[in-house]
Amino acid sequence: MSVHSGNTPCELCASRKFSLFADLPEQHICTISDNKNLISHRKGQILFYEGTKPLGIFCINSGVVKVYKTASNGKEQILHLSKKGDFLGYSALLGEENYSNSAMIVEDAKICFIPKEAFFSTLFNNTPFFKRITKALSHELGVMEEKLTDATQKSIRERLAFVLIQLGNSYGVEGGENQKIDLILSREEIAGMVGTATESVIRLLSEFKKDNLIELEGKRIIIKDRRGLARLSDFYA
Repeated sequence: MSVHSGNTPCELCASRKFSLFADLPEQHICTISDNKNLISHRKGQILFYEGTKPLGIFCINSGVVKVYKTASNGKEQILHLSKKGDFLGYSALLGEENYSNSAMIVEDAKICFIPKEAFFSTLFNNTPFFKRITKALSHELGVMEEKLTDATQKSIRERLAFVLIQLGNSYGVEGGENQKIDLILSREEIAGMVGTATESVIRLLSEFKKDNLIELEGKRIIIKDRRGLARLSDFYA
């Protein structure tokens, strides 16, 4: 169940400094703040479905969201994980298209929904913000192209090593030599990020453990040898 939370004004939002709203002047921040809705979502809830029409954008205040596509065989391919400060759904809104993917809550989240009119009013009345959005879209396209290349040229072992490094960068908690990934993902979800079968991920994780690259603590993964994973992920790069 989604719960409407008391709205935090954008100017007091701790996540704003991580977002594309970071440098907005007061008048535009007020437009966003006055029109948005802060909603609490539980793990497992769907934020939006592929093929539906966007009515605004989502800005993550806290929590983690996975953006994914579902293949015809029902398998999920996870495109990316989004966290506080990230925008979701803006490329579909700007392109006047239906969502080309779906989004699900991976870790309980608070997310602001900003209606289309308030977002567009800010976008078209603030040139620096417009430029930042355009740059973010270009970056997103670049990342997609890179992923497509990796999927065809890198082995599953290399792609898994790379995914673990990325998870460590985004969700790692340092503990001396080791870095614990502070996010519980199912083996299916990790397989969805790598673009392979769950069985392959289970087998490779146990190989990585045997090679002393990682440690497993229940579903949590601890990175023991970051350099080793980096060498492995860039083997053919």
